[in-house]
Amino acid sequence: NCPPPPSAALGGQNNLFGYIEDLQELTIIERPVRRSLKTPEEIERLTVDEELNDIERAVYLLSSGQDIQGTSVVANLPVLMQQNPAETLRRVLPKIREVLHVAGVEMQLTAAVAFLTILQEESVSIHTYSHSFLHIILQNLEHRDAGVSNAWLETLLAVIEVLPKETIRHEILNPLVSKAQLSQTLQSRLVSCKILGKLANKFETHIIKREILPLVKSLCQDVEYEVRSCMCRQLEHIAQGIGTELTKNVVLPELVELARDEGSSVRLAAFETLVNLLEMFDADDRSQTVLPLVKSFCEKSFKVDESILVSLSFHLGKLCNGLYGIFTPEQHLRFLEFYKKLCTLGLQQENGHNDNQIQLQTLEQEKKYILVRKNCAYNFPAMIVFVDPKNFHLELYSTFFCLCHDPEVPVRYTMAIGLYEVAKLLDSGVYVIHKELVTLLQDDSLEVLDALISHLPEILELMSTGGENSGSESKLLTVPDLIPALTTAEQRAATSLKWRTHEKLLQKYACLPHIISSDQIYYRFLHRMLTIIMTNNVLPVQKAAARTLCVYLRYNRKQQQRHEVIQKLIEQLGQGKSYWNRLRFLDTCEFIMELFSKSFFCKYFFLPVLELTHDPVANVRMKLCYLLPKVKSTLKVPTDKHLLQQLELCIRKLLCQEKDKDVLTIVKRTVLELDRMEISVDAFQKRFFENDLLDQEKEREEQLLLEMEQLEKEKQQNEGRSTSMSDKIFEKKRKFCKEGKKSKLVRSQSFSTQALHPKYGNIDKCSNKSSATGYTSSIPGVGKGSMLPFSDDSFRTRSTNISGNAVFSSSAPIATSSRNTANSVDQKNNGTKDSHSRKMSL
Repeated sequence: NCPPPPSAALGGQNNLFGYIEDLQELTIIERPVRRSLKTPEEIERLTVDEELNDIERAVYLLSSGQDIQGTSVVANLPVLMQQNPAETLRRVLPKIREVLHVAGVEMQLTAAVAFLTILQEESVSIHTYSHSFLHIILQNLEHRDAGVSNAWLETLLAVIEVLPKETIRHEILNPLVSKAQLSQTLQSRLVSCKILGKLANKFETHIIKREILPLVKSLCQDVEYEVRSCMCRQLEHIAQGIGTELTKNVVLPELVELARDEGSSVRLAAFETLVNLLEMFDADDRSQTVLPLVKSFCEKSFKVDESILVSLSFHLGKLCNGLYGIFTPEQHLRFLEFYKKLCTLGLQQENGHNDNQIQLQTLEQEKKYILVRKNCAYNFPAMIVFVDPKNFHLELYSTFFCLCHDPEVPVRYTMAIGLYEVAKLLDSGVYVIHKELVTLLQDDSLEVLDALISHLPEILELMSTGGENSGSESKLLTVPDLIPALTTAEQRAATSLKWRTHEKLLQKYACLPHIISSDQIYYRFLHRMLTIIMTNNVLPVQKAAARTLCVYLRYNRKQQQRHEVIQKLIEQLGQGKSYWNRLRFLDTCEFIMELFSKSFFCKYFFLPVLELTHDPVANVRMKLCYLLPKVKSTLKVPTDKHLLQQLELCIRKLLCQEKDKDVLTIVKRTVLELDRMEISVDAFQKRFFENDLLDQEKEREEQLLLEMEQLEKEKQQNEGRSTSMSDKIFEKKRKFCKEGKKSKLVRSQSFSTQALHPKYGNIDKCSNKSSATGYTSSIPGVGKGSMLPFSDDSFRTRSTNISGNAVFSSSAPIATSSRNTANSVDQKNNGTKDSHSRKMSL
């Protein structure tokens, strides 16, 4: 064997030295761990006799245990009070009182929480609680640690709510006189301020005036600014307890004095308290006292006292509307200009302190200015009320534009949240803000988009109707950028990782049939929904897209387009190569059964669903078995007797041929459920009355779509003849819609418990088994009047090349049952007869 080269030997030696160094480092790391391990003596001290009961163990651990064991006993005190309150009060609580004198911060905080829990759980009576626990709480109020003191104070304030007046007076109010003196510690005086604010609502006015108000005045003039600020914030609670008269004579002078305090935190507290108490002051006090103070705050906020700027911007809306009645026109304009200045604060190069010199803004200033603009966005609806919505375009539109285009996301986010309130206030003038709606829909931040789509259906509905109190036609026809903005928003949500925003957006887009035309939905949105179902990887997003697609299908007005969509659903989903698509087809069928009539589902989807009993994937067959009871509920006898036979045949095949044991178990369970089901008959039955009535309403709505399409065809054919004929058809359709309203009113009066769709014609002549699509009124995001805005829009819909081929062909490649073959022919004949009768009447 050849010896290794010197370099290799050296390398091996270096590796060995490195290995030894690593071991030395590990030993250094191990040393603290070894020191932290308990010695046998320590383990012996921590060991407790297992034969002791809970009370004895608690007493033992509090007497001779370590701090961590004592803390665990204190934390378990509410449980001991529930199990054995008498023994706990007699033996454990005295030990806890002794231990708390020398306990650390952790045990003190645990005890404060435990005492509060016992009060909330009402383990003992209030009398017993005040006798046993109140003294311990009062003893620990002035703990040297501020966190511990505040924890005990929170417990005491909760106890004050339930204590009787006499106990409060003797145990809390009387000692408070000495605790609030200047000779006491700062922490003691701060605690006294908060207790006084709580006591103001517990006593009569004369007691408050005699015993509490002198202490309040004294603390308002304390030498420490923390005490003055704390007492100032409690003046709001005290004013509510003493009434309007004493507030005017006692509280208001103190607030005026505190508003001129040398401490900025005191001035801020005085300003916020003044705004919150605005309703308690009469017109004279507001004009002579409050308004000059507010003007002073506004003037100083830019020049001297920037600390109040954030609070001023937050309360400005409430302040302006609270003082609205006493403003002169000049003052009104001055406050409006002040608000506009705040809305652009930090966006200009000049800071306002020096007009000639450009000052560099620090990071802290920038954060403050962003918060100011965010507060202005929050107050924007209040400022619309302040200027009157009629003056919005003249007075506030430029400010609204700036806030919607602000460079910071929090500002735009706040505007997106409040856009619905703005739209409601503008009412008939809501179309003015449509450009900003488009801008926010195309915002770079998904947070802004998520905030906007929360109320997107309501905003679009207000814009489409021109406001709640307006009868004008849709203004959205003049917004060419709306549809591209909606599609861009969906694509941005789809490409992001925030699938919940995407799901929410798809759910809200179900309102679009109420907003835009059927053709626009078909070409811009409907196929996109189908693509999402087939390509997206997130199940909630796919289900949201499936439901929205069903809504679009229900509102589609052209039979050929409906025909194409149904065919794609069956071929690309129901007969798709991916089992995932076939599962989504079953989800879509579930939405179809929910939104459409029974006859529609049986005609187009019943047999394609049953074909999935032969699916090679067990999960698809299993999901189908869960769906079979709903499928059976769509059948009616004797009309659907042959479909019922098909269903029974498929179930027999499953029972006989199914090899997957999990699927077979579900099949057997489903068979038992199907046997218990009762099938509804063609005639109305009492036990199915409401469901049959709702289903009949869906069929009528589906038939209404057919008749509306026929009217559109007649209009298009007669457009070349004369405009008078077109006007007559339009009047005929309006009359048809009015009759629908009357019949709907009668139905709603007869069946007040059933939610039926408004604005539909009285089409009793129509066949119950319609071949058209249908839609129920339970679609999310669509209001009650969501159908017959379409009756007027239908004459504005552009004619397309495929409108002439609107009737389904009997040889169409859609898997349909033979259920309504004769009925559909009858419907076509009836439809032509009806159209001839209309022509004769015209």
